[in-house]
Amino acid sequence: MTSQRVGDGRKSTVLGRKLGGELLRLRDAKGLTQPQAARHLTATQTKIAKMERGFSPVRDPDLHALCDLYGLDRTGPERERLIALAKTDRERRRAKGWWEEYTDLGDLVEYIQLEAGASRIRTFQNQLVPGLLQTPEYARAVAVADDVWEDPDEVDQFVAARISRQARLTDDQPLELWAVLSEAVLRQQVGGPGVMRAQLERLLQASSMFNVKLQVWPFEAPAHAAMSGPFVIVGFEEPASLDVVYLDTAGSKLWLEREDDANRYRRLFDSVRRIALSPEDTRARLASLIKEIR
Repeated sequence: MTSQRVGDGRKSTVLGRKLGGELLRLRDAKGLTQPQAARHLTATQTKIAKMERGFSPVRDPDLHALCDLYGLDRTGPERERLIALAKTDRERRRAKGWWEEYTDLGDLVEYIQLEAGASRIRTFQNQLVPGLLQTPEYARAVAVADDVWEDPDEVDQFVAARISRQARLTDDQPLELWAVLSEAVLRQQVGGPGVMRAQLERLLQASSMFNVKLQVWPFEAPAHAAMSGPFVIVGFEEPASLDVVYLDTAGSKLWLEREDDANRYRRLFDSVRRIALSPEDTRARLASLIKEIR
């Protein structure tokens, strides 16, 4: 699901869509229409529609009024969660980040913004090394092979942005990364033997970082539901911000923002990491693969 633009030029956000989805659910549960909600706010139906689709930030007075209309307790945890979510969304819309200088990133910007504010990432990858752990040479080989990037300058921007993202692993509040990689990722000759040897060495080095947990899903492991494709679970420190699942395929980029979707992928991640090699055995497997490359 890529970001869309509407008439006022605003952009939807992941947290904005999550909040909007909650408001839509509450309105439907009360059997109310958008025009009825709009009349309660003395606003237009368009405003309600933009709020529910995540295109417009929600001010606290409007949110309190809608919570009253939908019957939420004034001091209850659900109202407090929505207020905190709206505040976080507004702050992230106002924030400016390093990625704004990279004009050719397209749909990747929304994911980078989300990752910049995240506290933890859990990911399963059966195709590529996670971007947070890629070497510049590996990232360039990936970009050159992808027909999305047609101009050398675009490739340069992609690689520079990918490497800039990795600062999240070493900043003052480092991101927690837990990655499970199919052994096929480690054996695919992306960029050739020299590039892959350096990439495996980077993974081995990263696996010793206190905030990085790396596991390999070996060829000898049994079949698993995760074989259907890679996924990323993005988590946040704020209690109001529920986990978000990101699916990146050749044909589309999809955000899954409902709690039942997040629960389903958390269970999938837990099940695949249980049959993967331990972090210690993973380091041994990486060292063995490095020796195989001449």
